[in-house]
Amino acid sequence: MINPEIDLTGQTAVVTGSSRGIGSAAVKRLAKAGANVVLLARSETDIRKISEEIGAKSLALKCDVSDWNDVESAFSQAHERFNSIDILVNNAAVIEPVARMADADPEAWAHAIDINLKGVFHCIRAALPLMLGNGGTIINISSGAAVTALEGWSHYCSSKAAVLSLTKCVYKEYNFKGIRCVGLSPGTVATEMQKTIAASGINPVSQMEWSTHLPPEAIGEAITWLCTDAARKYDGKDFSLSTSEGRLAVGLVEKR
Repeated sequence: MINPEIDLTGQTAVVTGSSRGIGSAAVKRLAKAGANVVLLARSETDIRKISEEIGAKSLALKCDVSDWNDVESAFSQAHERFNSIDILVNNAAVIEPVARMADADPEAWAHAIDINLKGVFHCIRAALPLMLGNGGTIINISSGAAVTALEGWSHYCSSKAAVLSLTKCVYKEYNFKGIRCVGLSPGTVATEMQKTIAASGINPVSQMEWSTHLPPEAIGEAITWLCTDAARKYDGKDFSLSTSEGRLAVGLVEKR
């Protein structure tokens, strides 16, 4: 599954929501490709353990992406430590509350938007000034929910649709300045979020068999591949692992 030819030595990657699941798999794979990695999450204990496993080329920082001051401080510390921010992976997101709109708690709905949408903007806003002049790659974790309405997921669908628009806007404003921005729609992944979805019993995604979900490590590989020039044709839009073309490009399936 791992492409040994990907070399990100000398680059620094910031990954949000890196305490588990996709985020954890991404920082481990990026580090294996040679990158310095900065782990951001609300749970400091978990990211410190992962950082200790990776070693000196990693930095764990407690950060709530919905809080601009937290984000600004974290990016400042990351830049001070490694002297550059070359890759940003906007992974932090929540699926709660899974509920039909008449039953959804307005405060919880708004909190999801704060993390899933405002959190992505906050990190992009913090990263861009540090990337300008040197170039960089911004990867926003997207979803099929960005373009498909799903029952009980009004908050998630709305936030992911907005993130897709942010991807397009970053591309429009900064691609000519050497900053890439691409979305990654990973399909369903075997993470804690998927367990929450299954427990809700709402919409067809909750009924899927666990064995059909991709492992987080596959998404980590896709994120790492998206940092290479081979993925440039997907800049400004969502790249999907739900297609055979996407999985083949990353190397998750072998050419026949």
